Amino acid sequence: MIVERIWTANSYRNFNYLIACPETGEALAIDPLDHEKTLATAKVKGWQITQILNTHEHHDHTGGNAAVVAATGAKVIAHHKAGGKIQGMDRGVKAGDVIKVGNTVELECLDTPGHTMCHICLRSHTEQPALFSGDTLFNAGAGNVHNGGDVHAMYATFADQLAQLPDNTLVYPGHDYIETNLKFTLAREPGNAAALALLPAVAGHDPATSVVTTLAQEKQHNTFFRLASASVIAKLRESFPDLATEPDAKTVFMKLRELRNGW
Repeated sequence: MIVERIWTANSYRNFNYLIACPETGEALAIDPLDHEKTLATAKVKGWQITQILNTHEHHDHTGGNAAVVAATGAKVIAHHKAGGKIQGMDRGVKAGDVIKVGNTVELECLDTPGHTMCHICLRSHTEQPALFSGDTLFNAGAGNVHNGGDVHAMYATFADQLAQLPDNTLVYPGHDYIETNLKFTLAREPGNAAALALLPAVAGHDPATSVVTTLAQEKQHNTFFRLASASVIAKLRESFPDLATEPDAKTVFMKLRELRNGW
């Protein structure tokens, strides 16, 4: 499996991806908003885009579909409940469905509601797994739930699915927010050694060459995985004085998301 990350350099800080089979040159485009860069990259690599996967229905992830389809004839894949929200959808997928690319690539669909209720993440069937997480999991952060989402569902996705994936899973998110998210971690947990170590490497960085983290690293520097941390809870109590002495993980997650909304 070949992963080509495309930095759009737009105001939304989107990443687009091409996932290619090295044997056949067939490729899957994930959220190809910047259709010009996506098509140009495929041309340079000698790949044929045969499928598009939209992680969810927001325009900054689907806006390039029509141009890519027009140029390649690619089939559009998305969450099975997104048919009325994504124009021209050819295939609806559920949890456990597999998207095959060429002869060698298999990507398993995870039904990951929260950012929206029709959100798909992809997990690769490779020796070192890769997670294409859309707007669910960001480097050092979690997606918001402003436009059709639900924070209860987002917590369940993190706790019941993402946290259970192998620690060596590579994380490929839909946006570059790592610098801001690490600063949020340090505002919540000033002594977080992992965040302190990583922040200088990404401060003012070029997202085109940004670090690719693993889930193990995320569990060290991503506040939304550190719900049992005594220091996170103590700092959280400064903003929410009525927080229980030993709050449950879901409450901590929801309060962190509430703070992040206005941070």
